[in-house]
Amino acid sequence: MVEIDTDKVDEAVLALLHLTLHDGFRAWKGHDWDALDRLHHKGMIGNPVGKAKSVVFTEEGLAESVRLFTKLFGKPMIR
Repeated sequence: MVEIDTDKVDEAVLALLHLTLHDGFRAWKGHDWDALDRLHHKGMIGNPVGKAKSVVFTEEGLAESVRLFTKLFGKPMIR
């Protein structure tokens, strides 16, 4: 068994939230609740608790989501 690096988990969840981006700044919140809560406390997303099925990115969170998505899942473009 290994100890989980929750910062790495949070980075992956933030990057994956980018996949469900809609309305410019919202993303579906179908991820681990603990990770969403940590992202909220880090100032990346609004409070995930509530009836809404999506969360709101902060300006910083949206920029970091795009950066992490590109870093973790992007492929270089072949010209």
